Formats: sequence, structure tokens, C-alpha cells
Amino acid sequence: MKRLVSKQEKEKKERKNQTIIGLILVGIMVLSVIGFGLRYNFGNNADSSENEKIVYNGFEFTHINGFWTIGGFSFRYNPQEAPDTGENLTDGTYYVGLPLYIYSESPEAGREISVNLGNVAERIQQACPEGELCAENIPIKDCENNFIIIKEGKIERIFQIDKCVYIEGSQENLAKLADSFLFRILGVR
Repeated sequence: MKRLVSKQEKEKKERKNQTIIGLILVGIMVLSVIGFGLRYNFGNNADSSENEKIVYNGFEFTHINGFWTIGGFSFRYNPQEAPDTGENLTDGTYYVGLPLYIYSESPEAGREISVNLGNVAERIQQACPEGELCAENIPIKDCENNFIIIKEGKIERIFQIDKCVYIEGSQENLAKLADSFLFRILGVR
């Protein structure tokens, strides 16, 4: 048989249960805030490169998530790490609102340029230079088009002929050379 409980005892028991549940919820919230704060602080202190900054030619670069950023641009390498090569290149404003074609033997170097000039150019499209063997669905372009050609070569160099920019170098340095090209056309160098 069930014990009869007065209304006052029932209300007292409900208040006690609500108080316990409320204290547990407040405790969880407080611990969550403390945990987030500790994780945030330890996360930033554990990898000091996250906050690393360098100034190069009056431009401040910040190292965030493995990339050096400035404004809306991000680079795998900072200007001190990338070779200083490439002269007489068209200014970066030239690419504004125009289609840009890229041929790259280095996916990383091609991405560097695509990501950074993607917000500037009308569109970026993969293309094949005349004389190269490429997949059938890739259009063949020449130097009448805005064309960036990234190829493996013995000499590290960046040069321009008509509307073609050639970035050549060892496979392991093509991404650095791509960043060097971007620094040059964006006026960092």
C-alpha cells in the first residue's frame, strides 16, 4: 500500500529535487566555461607559431593554422622563406575581373595561386599549354590569354612573356616560387 503524503511534504520534496537538478546544471555550466577557457589558453600557448607575426616591407604577416595571412590572402610561406625572384611581372590589379588559366605540375603551387587570385579573377580554370599532352577535356591556351604555367625546371625563375607567366623550378620549391610570384604581383616585394 502507498503511503499518503501531505501536500506540503510533496511540495517540499519537489523543491528539493528542483534545487538539486538546478545545482547540477549550474555546476556543468561552470565546469564547461572553465574547461573552454583552459583549452583556449593552453591551445594558444602550446603552439606559439599560431600567434607568430613578421613584418616584411611594411606588411604584417600572421601565422594562422599553418598559413601566413595578410588581408584576404594566405600563403604557405612568408616572404622571408620564399625566394626573391621574378621581375617585370604584370601588377596584380591586371587580373581583376579577367579569366585566368593555370597549368601546374605541382598541385600545391596551383592551389596557392588559385586560392589567392580566385577572389580577384573573373574565374580560374585549368588549361593546357600548346605542345603539352593533357586530358581531352582541358582546353589548350596560349599567351593571348592570361595564363600561369607552373613547371618543373632546372633553374628557379619566374618570368613573363606576353600574357603568360612562367614559374619554373625544382618540384619541392614550386610552391615557394608560386608564393614569390604572388608577393611580387601584390606589391609585397
